[in-house]
Amino acid sequence: MVMITKLDQMFDVLREKPSKHLVAAYANDRHTVAAVEMARSMGLVEATLVGDRDAIQKSCKEEKIDPSVFNIVHEKEDMQAARTAVDLINEGRGDLLMKGLVSSDKYMRAILDKENGLMDPGAILTHVTVMEIPSYHKLLIVGDVAIIPLPGLKEKTAILKELIKTAHRLGNENPKVAVLAATEQVLPKIPACVDAAILSKMASRGQIKGAIVEGPLALDVIVDKESARIKKVNSEVAGDADCILFPNIESGNAFYKFNTKLAGGELSAIVVGGRVPAVLSSRGDSARTKLYSIALAAMMA
Repeated sequence: MVMITKLDQMFDVLREKPSKHLVAAYANDRHTVAAVEMARSMGLVEATLVGDRDAIQKSCKEEKIDPSVFNIVHEKEDMQAARTAVDLINEGRGDLLMKGLVSSDKYMRAILDKENGLMDPGAILTHVTVMEIPSYHKLLIVGDVAIIPLPGLKEKTAILKELIKTAHRLGNENPKVAVLAATEQVLPKIPACVDAAILSKMASRGQIKGAIVEGPLALDVIVDKESARIKKVNSEVAGDADCILFPNIESGNAFYKFNTKLAGGELSAIVVGGRVPAVLSSRGDSARTKLYSIALAAMMA
């Protein structure tokens, strides 16, 4: 498989594969309709829009889109639209899910529903972001920045495996994963350091496969070889990480927002751990970000 080094390259890879089918939950708004149509017209996905038929058709008209290019399933109420979208996935009529105008809490409630949702027993839902940052020399795959507030070792193991799986789908067969902490020293009083050391040892013993995992590592050491040299950190991952595992949502979310709002970074982001990948778009996301997120979900489906 070709190794993807820029987000745009996902489009070329997907065009060479059979189209995946996207199901959008409560896709009444222009932003969702426009993003889905952009992906459809590029040959990345086919699409079913679940929501108020009149509102969807109005949005299509405003965006100058022929509504007949979509399969439209009429559901007037937002929570029921989310449930119907999930039902379509479970019936085998979709490969990936996308949030439309429905609120994030209702969207997640439909996914997490114990009887009719998308979660298998014991599965852990987490958020994976692939970032293209102008000042860094490769794509960075990071998590979790949006769903798990304070992951314990079990949750960190699940996040780590999803980061590795994402890297593999992007053509990186042996990604370098950094487990972030405030320092590269193993300090017993700092839980992030202890968990990082355990995860690193689990990988070296073969309990976590498919990647080089090292930690604890501070952020400067993770992204800058010169910092690693000065601090005398001898590491394959230092200064060349493909993935970063964050110890909590504050550190991950701050990194995510700093790089998009101040450093000119672009990204794709999805929710994984369920039966299919799910796009969880923010109202503030650009059309390009939504398109990249649909492409990443299609890559993972």
